[in-house]
Amino acid sequence: MYRRMVRIREFETAASDLFRRGAVKGTVHPYIGQEASGVGVCLALRQDDLIAGTHRSHGHNIAKGADPAKMMAEILGRETGYCKGRGGSMHIAAFETGSLGALAVVGSGIPLAVGAGLAFKLRHEDRVAVPFTGEGGTNTGNWHESVNMAAIWSLPVVFVLENNHYAVSTKVDDVIKIKDLSERARAYGIPGVCVDGFDVVAVYEAAVEAVARARRGEGPTLLVTECYRLEGHYAGEPEVYRTRDEVKEQWKREPLARFRADATGAGWLANADLDAIDVEVKQEIAAAVEFAKNSPAPDPATAMDYIYA
Repeated sequence: MYRRMVRIREFETAASDLFRRGAVKGTVHPYIGQEASGVGVCLALRQDDLIAGTHRSHGHNIAKGADPAKMMAEILGRETGYCKGRGGSMHIAAFETGSLGALAVVGSGIPLAVGAGLAFKLRHEDRVAVPFTGEGGTNTGNWHESVNMAAIWSLPVVFVLENNHYAVSTKVDDVIKIKDLSERARAYGIPGVCVDGFDVVAVYEAAVEAVARARRGEGPTLLVTECYRLEGHYAGEPEVYRTRDEVKEQWKREPLARFRADATGAGWLANADLDAIDVEVKQEIAAAVEFAKNSPAPDPATAMDYIYA
């Protein structure tokens, strides 16, 4: 758990730095602060289970086991990336580790995951589909129609709602009346669970139960992880919609320090063990950046490859 959370944190820090240096075409949407949510959920899944993400899906992909070097190469638009440099930061699909892909349009990955869940049921496959979305995505027609379909057909889907409290600059309180977003599950007759999204163990335990329920053929669950986006909506964003004091207060709860305190306090790991992981992951991400920088760009002659109707 700790290694994957640190891997996401270091990856996002490196990707944001590359963006600020002008090496990334497009932008970067950091997952920093939400690492416990993605890792807790994805460690409850098998490799053949599928996830569908959002434009903040570097974290989801790495949590599911994606190779940081191939991820970084994709962000830099290189041929060695997961999508051969054609997807970029916001549209990475890593089929080998069970990622259907990330989509920049809010809520658009949710119907894909429901479609996968329907396929699993029709094929009698023991697999689960997990779409991630933020609280803003739950106000889209995609989300409501998808949850309703999954509920009435008892599909093996776990809907993960990462409530990071801001949809770009729109605060959740301005667009959603209820405080506990897991209450939305009641409208579809499915279980709704809300957990502390800064606590990776709590997220994992809730995800294990939801995934097991889906595998038993008992239908979907809405899993809400209460977290917070500690960086801007995109790297370098001015963040004029929230105060520095608010963000500073939330940093006190961030998931890596939380896990360190819990793990050392309970005697699971020593600080030296965690420090060693920090060093190893820093080296791993530095190597990923060098791999990406040294990889070739796609040949312009292949621009029409992989395009079909």
